[in-house]
Amino acid sequence: MHYPWHLYLMAVMYIVAGIMHFIKPRAYMRIMPRYLPAHKKLVFLSGFAEILLGIGICLPLFKNCAIYGIVAMLISFFIVHFYMLSSKKAGMNLPKWLLWARVGLQFLLIYWALFYLKY
Repeated sequence: MHYPWHLYLMAVMYIVAGIMHFIKPRAYMRIMPRYLPAHKKLVFLSGFAEILLGIGICLPLFKNCAIYGIVAMLISFFIVHFYMLSSKKAGMNLPKWLLWARVGLQFLLIYWALFYLKY
């Protein structure tokens, strides 16, 4: 089955993002809420999930399950985005409007993933 090019773009985006969790884990650990345990393990687990789900959306047998997994993952990442809004250190001194834009981006990414359920 041939999917539109933008589905593959989304897949590459998640695969690259997942790989970055292993290359630059400290950057991700810095934005982890303090109340979550085992930051490094969670960073690696989320990176592995992003890679696996990115690959999964390219495979017809797994595509829809991978899409639901991406949506669940993106929803769980709201915790991080709101933590970045509440902590100056976690927010990396970025302007509040940019941090709020990242929250909005999550909704767009969820919509983008759900769009491919029809294919």
